[in-house]
Amino acid sequence: MQKIDNFINGKITPPKDKEYMPNYEPATGEAYSEVALSKKEDVEEAVAAAQSAFKSWSCLPSEKRASYLQAIANRIEEHLEDFAQAESKDTGKPISLARTVDIPRAISNFRFFAAAAIQFASEAHPMDTRAINYTLRQPVGVVGCISPWNLPLYLLTWKIAPALAAGCTVVAKPSELTPMTAFLLSKVCQEIELPAGVLNIIQGKGNEAGAAITGHPQIKAISFTGGTATGATIAAQVATQFKKLSLELGGKNPTIIFEDCDYADALQTAISAAFSNQGQICLCGSRILIQASIYEKFRNDFVALAQNLLPQDPLLPETKLGAVISKEHQQKILSYIQIARQEGGKILCGGNSIVLEGRCQNGWFVAPTVIEGLDYTCTANQEEIFGPVVTLLPFETEEELLQIANGTPYGLAANLWTNNLKRAHRLGALLEFGIIWVNCWMLRDLRTPFGGVKNSGLGREGGFEAMRFFTEPKNICIKLG
Repeated sequence: MQKIDNFINGKITPPKDKEYMPNYEPATGEAYSEVALSKKEDVEEAVAAAQSAFKSWSCLPSEKRASYLQAIANRIEEHLEDFAQAESKDTGKPISLARTVDIPRAISNFRFFAAAAIQFASEAHPMDTRAINYTLRQPVGVVGCISPWNLPLYLLTWKIAPALAAGCTVVAKPSELTPMTAFLLSKVCQEIELPAGVLNIIQGKGNEAGAAITGHPQIKAISFTGGTATGATIAAQVATQFKKLSLELGGKNPTIIFEDCDYADALQTAISAAFSNQGQICLCGSRILIQASIYEKFRNDFVALAQNLLPQDPLLPETKLGAVISKEHQQKILSYIQIARQEGGKILCGGNSIVLEGRCQNGWFVAPTVIEGLDYTCTANQEEIFGPVVTLLPFETEEELLQIANGTPYGLAANLWTNNLKRAHRLGALLEFGIIWVNCWMLRDLRTPFGGVKNSGLGREGGFEAMRFFTEPKNICIKLG
């Protein structure tokens, strides 16, 4: 069985204690490889390599750093099918999604930040004829990048690329549930001869390898994407060390449908926002808020589409819905559906696990589930389920809409469907979310800041905001004359 090892100081490196855990394919429920269970000693080795490489990497001309990032992007593109196969097998997502969205977006991350490395600029503030102040933005040093299992390569490169572009060296950790694309990235870095120690990838569990990264005194900044509870633990751990910290956490995002929307577009996008990647995207619209005048029609049309969206083998090209990440996560999703029943919710479709025939008979599948009849304060409308489960809620007025939409601890994203321009601007300012999409969903411009408010995170990623995060500003004031 293939072993998935660490990447330290430019070499594929087994864990020091030679411990591994099974890596399961969600669609079959079977282990197909073994992933390194790294410990503190492995992280120490990676940090030492990153420290050794930092001086030369940070002093490289930005054009040279950019050329390495472009080379990584080009090589991933050459091996796109290998990466897509690995991502689909690791996550259970449809291979069509990996081919057309996840892997291309990872490529775009490297290409965007390769260009950003050359264009990154600082500020100057003249004080008439007395003096001039200018700001140097210098890389902070060794940084830690920790990414989740749902979009493993895309979100890992979303962190790695700006850190490398800014001149930092990186110790990264993918989820232990989805290690394969990071392992393939290690091989790409070897192929393009990225200088040793610039990027180090540690495989292993969060409570061991992840904690060793976030707690290491020589790691100066942490960028983490994952669950809110884990984010709170990391924030408490690094607070006394005064590290820079970026947290992109959970969401309970509303899809808001007004009667004046472009109905067909809103309906189809609401389905995509609800069930893409089996609902396992932090930006998924898991609460659908529908103006009362069109509630019944929209509900019926939405349920009809959801009923036809049945899970299939993720490796089939026509598959739209695959497996959820693990047996434990499948049980978690089903437990939330049961809670919704107990709280008075009506299951309009789904609500159960699915057993497929053939290769995937032991896989972890959940039917698309639509629930109505719950108050906005109920569990299914307050907690992140992170699966193919959505709730429907009617509203009459904008005031009621805002009460429902903003009435959760989360504030990551919302998508709003209306052709009333004044309403779009008005509600865009009043909705308590870091990202507001109007008449669209997941339309991303890498130049813009990305992140949530409330329990959905801290700080902003994306564009020059990400590069600024990986630098420290130093003000220099020079007296003139």
